[in-house]
Amino acid sequence: MTHLYVFIIGALLSLATPPLVAMETCPASGMPGIPGIPGLPGRDGRDGGQGQKGEPGAESRSAAGPQKGETGEPGMVGYPGKRGPSGEHGGAGGPGVGGAPGEPGDSGSGGVQQVAAFSVARGSDAWPDRNSVVLFTNVITNIQDDFNVETGRFRCRVPGTYYLVFHATLDERLCLLMKLDDQLLTQFCDHRHARTQVTSGGLAVYVSKDQEVWLETKDFHGMRGRPQGYSLFSGFLLHAH
Repeated sequence: MTHLYVFIIGALLSLATPPLVAMETCPASGMPGIPGIPGLPGRDGRDGGQGQKGEPGAESRSAAGPQKGETGEPGMVGYPGKRGPSGEHGGAGGPGVGGAPGEPGDSGSGGVQQVAAFSVARGSDAWPDRNSVVLFTNVITNIQDDFNVETGRFRCRVPGTYYLVFHATLDERLCLLMKLDDQLLTQFCDHRHARTQVTSGGLAVYVSKDQEVWLETKDFHGMRGRPQGYSLFSGFLLHAH
């Protein structure tokens, strides 16, 4: 009986021994670790969807009724719009008020026939200089002094077509140039040798206002003026323009 008790106690001790050994061999707890580095901030999330329309606000029960809000600031000026289609043509307007009388104009020549003419003679027995304007000493006709005796030139006062002609008494050879403002109109030459003779020449030409016409000699200048036969230069207006 005693041996039985000893056996039971031994069995109980054998069952209790392993846990004690395991408890003695468990290592002790370690020191807490260093906290980790904070993570990077996360990205913003996506926009949420539009919420549902809210309910209308409650009607004001104030005795003054709904209140008008303050006037807002004017908006920016918009861009010009496209040009619209053209409208229909309007009717003719009534006559306007008459203007004030104008100043009197210059005296015109309407209804008045304009005339211009000259005829001059060379009454000198001397020959004119070579390569120079022929000068005339006697005035036969000179309307409004259009021909200048000192210069030997006719200055046009009435523009139009003129007939210009000369008659020369000569006993030597002669060459004459008829010029219009240094432009050669034509040349007349008579190289026949005779004791005394007469030569002439003329043409019709348009002359503008203030242009000048004259006769000019060349190397041959036998244009003399004697009482028995003057040398003449004449011109007259055929048609005013």
